[in-house]
Amino acid sequence: MRIVGGSLRGRNLASPSGLTTRPTGDRVREAIFNILNHASWMPQGHLDGAQVMDVFAGTGAMGLEAISQGAAHAVFIERDHAAAKCCQLNIDTFKVGDCSLLMKFDALHPVPRPLYIEPRNLVFLDPPYGKNMGEQTLKALQTKGWLAENAVCVLEMAKKQPENSISGFKQHDERDYGVARVRFLEFVGLETPENEKGDTKI
Repeated sequence: MRIVGGSLRGRNLASPSGLTTRPTGDRVREAIFNILNHASWMPQGHLDGAQVMDVFAGTGAMGLEAISQGAAHAVFIERDHAAAKCCQLNIDTFKVGDCSLLMKFDALHPVPRPLYIEPRNLVFLDPPYGKNMGEQTLKALQTKGWLAENAVCVLEMAKKQPENSISGFKQHDERDYGVARVRFLEFVGLETPENEKGDTKI
């Protein structure tokens, strides 16, 4: 595996041994970033200056690819010890520690976003297949203040997995790559019921 574009293009990524970590392959990653760089619905129009979150980060390939292609900062979320160690190794090897932060917590039960970290406007999620963890994670991140308004969220899931609409998120696109399906979502916020808006009617 290697970085496919930008300033770090061609650099090899270290990967942990075994089957616990399932990194997104080079070709799929390249296809995802081509879409992000050219999609008309991408709010910032390109990756320059993006505040990124790589959830279920594994090797950190998605977040590091984003940094290579112009993102300003990436937060990596990985609780598995071996995968987190490998992710930190890649961050250190590429010398991007000044614009990276590895955090070890359960993505389904995230910590509140610290005030010193900006809300994320580009989020990658590659949860274990077949467990419907993507929807739960997005809702949890939103609740804890991690998502910026109109954040673009790239969710990878098994193609055979039932696909549900996610409240508060608008889907712009989806693509199938082998056994994987990649959904491109935008966080549009949750509607407040009429009786909770605080309007006073006379």
